[in-house]
Amino acid sequence: MIYLSHFSFPDIELEYSFLMGIKRTCYDTVYPFQVLSKHGLRMLDFEPVTILYGGNGSGKTTALNVIAETLGLKRESVYNRSNFFEDYTAMCNYEVQVPVPKRSRIITSDDVFDFVLNLRCLNDGISNKREELFEEYLENKYAHFRMKSLEDYEQLKKVYMARTKTQSKYVRNNLMDNVREHSNGESAFLYFSEQIQENGLYLLDEPENSLSPLRQQELAKFLEDSARFFGCQFLISTHSPFLLSMRGAKIYDMDEELVDVKRWTELEGVRVYFDFFKKHEDAFMG
Repeated sequence: MIYLSHFSFPDIELEYSFLMGIKRTCYDTVYPFQVLSKHGLRMLDFEPVTILYGGNGSGKTTALNVIAETLGLKRESVYNRSNFFEDYTAMCNYEVQVPVPKRSRIITSDDVFDFVLNLRCLNDGISNKREELFEEYLENKYAHFRMKSLEDYEQLKKVYMARTKTQSKYVRNNLMDNVREHSNGESAFLYFSEQIQENGLYLLDEPENSLSPLRQQELAKFLEDSARFFGCQFLISTHSPFLLSMRGAKIYDMDEELVDVKRWTELEGVRVYFDFFKKHEDAFMG
């Protein structure tokens, strides 16, 4: 599915005209001006899966943030937003084939990290409460309790429950079960599977973070299926070879002096992996 067909950024001349009209100020940055234009990035044409490949400083995250802001997509985490961000996005243009669904959003590494952290904190909090209930159970089970007024009724119920139930049943009746523990990778994958729904445009900023190679392959399959069968469109920034190899993905190499479209097997980062494993091929044959 294609919702967003293409997106254009201001060229060097337009940026220069704007910057020359700015009076001297105390600002020490004009970000996001002069980030994408230095690589000659003028326009992105999109497929159901489009990937921005490049190292740190290549501008791939900036491009995602500019697109998300211009389209008004939902987002969780804050991002590098300078005083000139709105001026820059006002110079951008885009075309859609189908109106972008409201559920569309940008998902960043920070969103995933926050989800994993919150899940762990929730489990830790529940675990601490469980220990308190273990102690409470023993105190109530063997306490010499005598009800003196209606104010003691709640305590009487606890004592009765402790004396008539096992410790595990007492705790279960007073405490919700722990949210199922996941590894960081499992929790991260869970976040993507919950946030990515049918029929939506999703911008993913380095989704491979926190994912093992195996989980990255599972995510790639999940994204492929979501694009192919469930009406989703993806714009992804990544340098993961597993995501870069997604079937039918259009890849922009933002490490080039002038941004160019390439096959994933032509990318320098992927070739480094290939050459390394080719060099050590004998070690895998033993």
